[in-house]
Amino acid sequence: MDFKRFSLLIVIRTVLAMVTLVLLTQAFTHQGYHASMLLLSIILIFQFIGITRFISKTNAELVRFFDAIRHADFSQRFELKSLGTGFDELGSTFTDILKRIQKVRSTQESELRQIKAIIEHVPVPLLSIANNGTVTLWNNSVRRLFGAHAITKVEDLAQFDSEFPKKLQSILAGERTLVNIIIDDMEHRLIISATEIITATHRETLFSLQDIQSELAVAQLQAWQDLVSVLTHEIMNSITPVASLAKTAVDLVEDVQEKTKLLPDFPDGVNEELDDILGAVQTVARRSDGLMQFVSSYRRLTRLPSPKRQTISVDKLFTNVTSLTTQGSKVKGVDFTTSIIPSELDVNIDVDMIEQVLINLLQNAEQALSQVKSPQIAMKACLNLRGHVVIEVSDNGNGIEQENVGQIFVPFFTTKKEGSGVGLALTRQVMIAHDGKVTVRNNSKGGATFSLIF
Repeated sequence: MDFKRFSLLIVIRTVLAMVTLVLLTQAFTHQGYHASMLLLSIILIFQFIGITRFISKTNAELVRFFDAIRHADFSQRFELKSLGTGFDELGSTFTDILKRIQKVRSTQESELRQIKAIIEHVPVPLLSIANNGTVTLWNNSVRRLFGAHAITKVEDLAQFDSEFPKKLQSILAGERTLVNIIIDDMEHRLIISATEIITATHRETLFSLQDIQSELAVAQLQAWQDLVSVLTHEIMNSITPVASLAKTAVDLVEDVQEKTKLLPDFPDGVNEELDDILGAVQTVARRSDGLMQFVSSYRRLTRLPSPKRQTISVDKLFTNVTSLTTQGSKVKGVDFTTSIIPSELDVNIDVDMIEQVLINLLQNAEQALSQVKSPQIAMKACLNLRGHVVIEVSDNGNGIEQENVGQIFVPFFTTKKEGSGVGLALTRQVMIAHDGKVTVRNNSKGGATFSLIF
C-alpha cells in the first residue's frame, strides 16, 4: 500500500511539473506574460527540487537500512514521518526487520556460545588439522595436554615425537590408533580417533586424543593383582602341607637318629643313609619355607591400603629418609647429595608409603654402584613445567639395559640373583594410589634416574 502511494505521489508531482512546464511554454509563445513566466519558472524549479528531495530522502533511508544490515548495526531506527511521504508503515517495517534479524542473530550467537562452552569443557582433547597444515586447538583439555608449547602448524607436533605428525595425518576418517608421546618429560598414551569435517569453504580433519595412560596403568595393575592373588592362593594351598610334612619328616629322622645311637652294633651304613635322608628332607623344608616367604612378599601387592595423605615439606621428607639410609652409604664411600627447588617445596602424600619407596630406590641405587670407582647418589625435588612435584633418585652406575627399561616395574621381574621383583612393582602401585606415576631413564653420563611424579 505504501509503495502504491509512493508511486502515486511521484506521478502526481510529475504531472504537476509537466503542467507547469506546459504553461511556461505557453507563456513563452505569447508576449506580455513576463511576470507569469517568472512565477511559473520558480514554481517549476521548486517542483523539480521537491521531486528530487522526495526520491533522494527515501533512497537515503533505504541505503541506511541496507547499511545497517550489512554492518549488523541493529541500533538504527526508521521514522519516516518527517518525509511527509506516508511511509510510516515502511519505517516501522524496516525497524521490525532489523529487530527480527537482531533476535535471530542473538539466538545464533547464544547457541554458538553454548556449543563453544560445551566443546571447551569436553574432557577429551580435540584438535583439527586443515588441508594447509594449520592446527586448531579446540578446548581446554587439548591446551592442558600440550601445556605451554605453541601449536599452530602440524610440524609443531614433532617436538613431542618426530613421527607424531605423520601418524596423525595417516589416520583415516573413522579409524582409531594408539600413539605414545612425551610431553614435558611425562609419557602420554593416546587413543586417537579421526573425523573428517567438510563445509562450504574448507575441509579439515578433527582428532580426539584420549589419554588412557592412567586408566591403562590402573587396569594393568589390577590385572597383575588379580593374577598374583590367584597364584599366591594356589601356591600357598599347595606348599603349606609340603612345608608342614617336610618339618615333620625332619623331626622324625632326627628322632630315629637319636634312638639309633642307643642301639649297640647298629650298622654304620644305615646311619649314613639316615644322614642323607635328613639332608634331603631339610633341603625340602628350607626351600618350602623360602617359597612361602617369597609368596607372602607378593601378597603385599594385593593388600596395599589407601594412602593417608598429609602435606609435608620435601626438606623434612628428605631428612627422614637420609637419616635412615645414608649411614651405610658413607661407610661405602658413596657421595650423597640432595637438592630441593624451591627450598620450601611441599608435597601431599602418605608419608610412610613414600618414605619406604624412597628408601627402596636409594638401596637399589647403592647396589648399582658396587663396581663404580667414584659412586654418587643424588636425590632431587622440583616442580616440572606442569606444576607437578617431581622427586628424582639418580646414580652414576651402569644404568639399566634398554630391553629391561619397560619391564622393571612388572611383578616377578628382577635382574638381581636374589631379587624378588616386588620392590619396584610395589613402588609403581604406591604411585598409582597417589594418582601419580614413576618413570625411569638412563642418564647420558651413565647411571639411571627414577622419577616420582605427583
